Amino acid sequence: MGISKPNPPATVLLLALTLTGMACHGDKDKRQARLPAPQANAPALGPILAALPQTITDAQPAPLQAVQNNPDPVAELIANAEKEYQAGEEKFKAGDMEAAKRSFDRAVDQLLQSPPEVRAEERLQHELERVLEAVNRPELAALQTDNPAPKQKAEPAPIDETNEVTPPVDPNVKAQAEAEIKATNSELPLMLTDPVAAYINYFSNRGHDILQHGLERGGRYREMIESTLREQGVPQELIYLAQAESGFHPLALSRVGARGMWQFMSSRARGYGLQHNLWVDDRQDPEKATRAAAHHLKDLYNQFGDWYLAMAAYNSGPGSVQSAVKRTGYADFWELYRRNVLPKETRNYVPIILAVTIMAKNPAQYGLDNIVPEQPVPYDTVKIDYPVDIRLVAQCVDVSPATLQDLNPSLLRLSTPKDQTFELHLPAGSKERYLAAIDPIPLQMRIWWRYHAVAEGDTLASIARTYRTSPAAIEKENHLPDTDSLQPDSKLIIPIPPGKHAATEDGASYARRATRYKVRRGDTVQTVADNFSLPPLMVRRWNHLRGDSLRGRRIVYIHLPVTPNALSNDQPEESKSRSKKALHSVSENPVQHHKVQPGETLVSIAASHHTTVAALKRDNGNLAMLRPGMVLVIREMR
Repeated sequence: MGISKPNPPATVLLLALTLTGMACHGDKDKRQARLPAPQANAPALGPILAALPQTITDAQPAPLQAVQNNPDPVAELIANAEKEYQAGEEKFKAGDMEAAKRSFDRAVDQLLQSPPEVRAEERLQHELERVLEAVNRPELAALQTDNPAPKQKAEPAPIDETNEVTPPVDPNVKAQAEAEIKATNSELPLMLTDPVAAYINYFSNRGHDILQHGLERGGRYREMIESTLREQGVPQELIYLAQAESGFHPLALSRVGARGMWQFMSSRARGYGLQHNLWVDDRQDPEKATRAAAHHLKDLYNQFGDWYLAMAAYNSGPGSVQSAVKRTGYADFWELYRRNVLPKETRNYVPIILAVTIMAKNPAQYGLDNIVPEQPVPYDTVKIDYPVDIRLVAQCVDVSPATLQDLNPSLLRLSTPKDQTFELHLPAGSKERYLAAIDPIPLQMRIWWRYHAVAEGDTLASIARTYRTSPAAIEKENHLPDTDSLQPDSKLIIPIPPGKHAATEDGASYARRATRYKVRRGDTVQTVADNFSLPPLMVRRWNHLRGDSLRGRRIVYIHLPVTPNALSNDQPEESKSRSKKALHSVSENPVQHHKVQPGETLVSIAASHHTTVAALKRDNGNLAMLRPGMVLVIREMR
């Protein structure tokens, strides 16, 4: 009763609070039944409590706080994301685009990692659209598209497939192998057991192609590996550990995340000096990984005093083998095998390596004598401390980007690392040519600028349009005396402003400004990508998506193709039709896009879209020449 008065004395309030506290000790259901309905004109408790002495307000805070505070998970999530968003805004204004994008990305991740019931909230959807719009600003979009994800496609590690089989023992194969071992010289002890004989049978039949292809590829690295093993005092036959693990493939990736020719897990790799960051993964560097593997194997041998146990520990970790030895009292691999105290994969691992070793050292008996091993690939090395796009390097030395990626398998992106040194491998004999060609390119522009080999019919205007730069900029950088005369097969430096082009691994270029697409019922990443002739990878990257589902999304951001090789003339008519229809589904955007058809002119296009030639030139870089397949931006006339 005292609480309903506007100005209650402190003693009355104290009495009321005391009675409330006593009531809390009663039965929960009875207490709820006695609670009166709240009065419409009852004053808030906060101001009244603030006026009371501190001793009174501190007496029973918990029940009052429970009444006052109802946590709102959506509001809390938005508040946390907003902190990252504001941090991104500050970094964006300061000109630190990469730091800004990282903050915006964290904001997006926080919103997307919320539970489904929270993610469906209208307030969260508004915040997500707001942050994604910030991420897709033109200045930041280039960071998403011109620094593509790893170009290399990881190869399945052969050890995964081999470990899944349980091959039978062929008595004839076993008898033949027993005779061969007696005449085989080997630094690694070779013991023939039923598991070893079973895998010899497997590699003689079903697994023969795996073994053959690996031995062929291994020729490229054999000399380097044998030299490294020799330096570390490791048996030469352990080269076949790499054969069993990866088939000598630098990009091999196992199901558990082991990577590279020697299948290092990330944590173990760091312990042996192999770095892994956004730019490089040394586990994929054949030379560095081989040195680390030899060192690791030698350490394991020093720990266990037995090469079989060292190989087992290489597979499952020294702790696993040490534990098995302690439990059984046997420091012998075959005894641990018999007692079944090692993981299944490790029990198979040593027999697989022994089987491969026996067969590789006796090629004629196993149909391996006709193998033509790959030859070592010589290369030049340039130690650099600046980021450079691999496509620019390729243009400097007249090879394909794929050739350079093959020589530099540790690179995870199409550029060398920032803020660290990197040993760039170039085709043999091309070092001086590269240094001369890269010298005119400013350090900070080696990610963006390109070289262009002039072809018959090229003009400054057509080249500038292709690279989204200006004829004047090309003329200035190349000190051209006569812009009307370009010599075929000559090279031009192409100065592309940062963020101006957004080339990705498919070679297409995309608009810097994002377009908002309103998601329709049944849409998926794949269908949206198909509708706009975009790679699904890019749609996922622009919208922080992992799978194919667009459930819960109302808006998707896309960057439309703007170069001739996007929406090309050899694209199926059905796909072209989908693209045109999809463009009309773009929401809240007064921009249309028109793909130039053969025979069209600026005048005819302007007339069909109720605009002017001047507007077309203004919105499309002052076009000097139209070519079929180009996509023009057409803004609505107001």
